[in-house]
Amino acid sequence: MSDLPPIREVIQRHGLAASKALGQNFLLDEQLLARIAALPGDLAGAQVLEVGPGPGGLTRALLRAGARVTAIEMDRRCLPALAELGESFPGQLTIIEGDALKLDHNAVMLGAPFHVLSNLPYNVGTALFVRWLSGESWPPLWQSLTLMFQREVAMRIVAAAGDDAYGRLAVLAQWRSDARLAMKVHRSAFTPPPKVMSAVVHVTSAAMPEGVSARTLERLTEAAFGQRRKMLRQSLKGVPGALDALAALGIDETRRAETVSVAEFVALARALGCRQS
Repeated sequence: MSDLPPIREVIQRHGLAASKALGQNFLLDEQLLARIAALPGDLAGAQVLEVGPGPGGLTRALLRAGARVTAIEMDRRCLPALAELGESFPGQLTIIEGDALKLDHNAVMLGAPFHVLSNLPYNVGTALFVRWLSGESWPPLWQSLTLMFQREVAMRIVAAAGDDAYGRLAVLAQWRSDARLAMKVHRSAFTPPPKVMSAVVHVTSAAMPEGVSARTLERLTEAAFGQRRKMLRQSLKGVPGALDALAALGIDETRRAETVSVAEFVALARALGCRQS
C-alpha cells in the first residue's frame, strides 16, 4: 500500500532504537527493500518466513509483493509496529514472538513449502544458515533462502576452493545447493550504519549426491577446517577411515583443506560412508 508512513517515521513513533545486543541494523531504503523482495521471483500468494523483521521494512516489501509472511521477532518493542503493518495487509502477516534459534521452522510454517527472506541479525545469522543447510532430509521445505549477511560471511558462503574465504561454510552451502552473491549493500543503507559492509546471498536447493550422509560430510569438514593450516594427514587423522579414503581417491594427504574442492569433500564423505556401512 502506497499510503504507509515512511519506515523512519515508524521507528521514531515507536521509539525503536536499534539494539546492539540483538544485532539489529534497520534498512530504510524502500527501493532497495523491494529489490531484495524480488530476488526469489514472483511471491504472490507464496509463504515466506522472515526472521528478525524489526520495524518491518523488508516485511512491507514482501507484503506488497503479495507474499503471506510469517515473521519471527524476539524484540517485543517491535511488535506494535508489526501489528500495525498487519492491519494494512489483512490476512497476510502472522507475527510470532520468540527466538528463531529455538523454533521448529517447518512446524511454524505448518509443513508447507516456503521461502526465507531476512535481513538476519548479525549475531545469529550464520547459526541459522547452517541449520537450514543441515540434516539428512532433502530437499528441504524451504524453496529458497534470500539472506543479508556481513559481506565477509557472504563471501565465505559463495567462495570456491583456493579462495581466501573458502571454508566449511562454502562446502555446506554448495554440496547440495546453488549459492550466489545477489547484491552488495553499502553500510550507509542501514540505521545505524554497521562497521562492516553487507551483501545478500540467494540459495536454492539442488540434487543431493547419492550415497552421502550429511552428518558424515559435516564431521569431515569440521575436522578439516578446524585445523585448516595443517595438512590433511594431520587434520583428518582423528576421523576413522579418512586417511585410507584419501589414498583410495588419490587425494594428496599433504594438501590443506582450503585446496580441497566441494566435489572432493563429497567423494570423501561417500567413501567414508561406504567404509562405515
